[in-house]
Amino acid sequence: MLAGMVPSTTAVLISLATLAAASVESPWLSPKPPMGFNNWSRFQCALNESLFTQTADAMLSRGLLAAGYDRLNLDDCWALHSRAADGSLQWDPVKFPHGIPWLSDYLKQRGFKLGIYGDSGNKTCGGYPGSLGYEALDAKTFSDWGVDFLKLDACNMPSTTGAKYDESTYAPIFENWHNVLIALPTPLVFSESAPAYFSREANLSDWHRVMSWVPAYGELARHSADIVNFATTGGGGSAWESVMYNYGVNTMLARYQRAGFVNDPDFLIPDHPGLTMDEKRSQVALWASLGAPLIISAWIPGLSEDEMDLLTNTRIIAVDQDTLGLQATLVSQDGEWDVLTRSLSGGERLLTILNRGESMSSHQVDLERVGLSSADNCTYSVQELWGGGISQATGHVEVGHVPAHGTAMLKIASDDTTCMTTIPTGMVFNTPSGNCLTNNGLGLLTVSPCNAADGQVWQVHPDGSLNTLSHKTECLTNAGNQSLSLSTCEPGVAAQQWVSHVSGNLVSLISGECLTIGGAGAGRRNVPTLAVCLDEMNEQIFGLPSGVNIVS
Repeated sequence: MLAGMVPSTTAVLISLATLAAASVESPWLSPKPPMGFNNWSRFQCALNESLFTQTADAMLSRGLLAAGYDRLNLDDCWALHSRAADGSLQWDPVKFPHGIPWLSDYLKQRGFKLGIYGDSGNKTCGGYPGSLGYEALDAKTFSDWGVDFLKLDACNMPSTTGAKYDESTYAPIFENWHNVLIALPTPLVFSESAPAYFSREANLSDWHRVMSWVPAYGELARHSADIVNFATTGGGGSAWESVMYNYGVNTMLARYQRAGFVNDPDFLIPDHPGLTMDEKRSQVALWASLGAPLIISAWIPGLSEDEMDLLTNTRIIAVDQDTLGLQATLVSQDGEWDVLTRSLSGGERLLTILNRGESMSSHQVDLERVGLSSADNCTYSVQELWGGGISQATGHVEVGHVPAHGTAMLKIASDDTTCMTTIPTGMVFNTPSGNCLTNNGLGLLTVSPCNAADGQVWQVHPDGSLNTLSHKTECLTNAGNQSLSLSTCEPGVAAQQWVSHVSGNLVSLISGECLTIGGAGAGRRNVPTLAVCLDEMNEQIFGLPSGVNIVS
């Protein structure tokens, strides 16, 4: 968005059409998050034909294919270090003695699909030939081999600015890949790794710029660090820290996700020795709640029965594969408990509760925080999704004995459709800092560390007005002169109407200015103000509750 400009209705429609180009153009490509296997986290470059045939056979015999895990994807190091005389990529004949087309046929005969890895730069991350300048040839080669999924990495990319990672060169290269892949007789599902290269910068503007265009070009995007590999079990690279890091980044990006495009926090690692069983269950629960790809990187034949049970839980998988294609968003977060929610296609409400603490504990959530009515006449059916047990609830739900680093998943329903009418409810938080927009109870707004207080849980109404659960009659208001206030809610008042953009901007309808952290003067760094909307500026990027209408 250009500085100071708020899109017109026509511009919004054009932008949405552009964003939809990948999956809506070919909606059958990847209507749901992919499920399957990839070798990288577990085996890295130690991949070969036998690994994939044995994995496929085990996935078939152990029920993973029946549960929906229907693809196997080769990662880096499958190729020779040189191209053929005609310029085409070549598989390593020692690793794949029968060839990749043979492997594709082997998998298809058993009900699976084959995916492959490539790189958009001069070389892959492992030093094998990259595809820069060979896009059309490599796409045709993959298609001729029977591949239907491309994970495109972004190592060794050119730069016109001298920066290590140059967003301006990534965009046209990935757009070209989209055009090449969509033009194939059978287009390939396109997994883009471009955002991951910008995710650790102090200034996340380039990361947000990349995230703004990847939904137009592919069906899923890797946005953060590689999940920890099998050999790393301790120190700063511990498995649980890795899972929590990628989950945390994913919570910043819910506004981009829709049916046909999903954010990808990387692989499930159910046999990693650095994870407890409760932590393994949490990863599956969180990935499913986020509507993320469920791609396993593990030695499938050696998985325990407990690990198989968590991977094939039909209730959890149904949440991940829900046709609405939404991503759960944070209701609250206080350092010990994360609470997330989203709507499901059957009219139910999902509630996911993560215990980040170091001991078993219980937690209670008021149903109003989930966006549902807490009225006494509203009785809800609450299904615990791990075991399937059903209970009744009015006003609140409580989960007991959630283990350290464990996660509870609940599906909430009611026969009374009035009770199930949801109001988008949850945190409004600055995603680069992680701090929450707060009504401090003294009539003042701050952007403060998240503590799960009612003053940080916002309701977003159909007219675009916002209020916290702590002060339902006080709405976020444009008070003029780039200042904000909490004023008595008045339906239809333009100064209290806000528009949420896919860029992360929360824009005042009356002035076209953006919610911004930090005002002029000492001591105002955490005071929210209004300012001219700039291009993906850290201080203007906010995450909002699930269900908020997002425009481009």
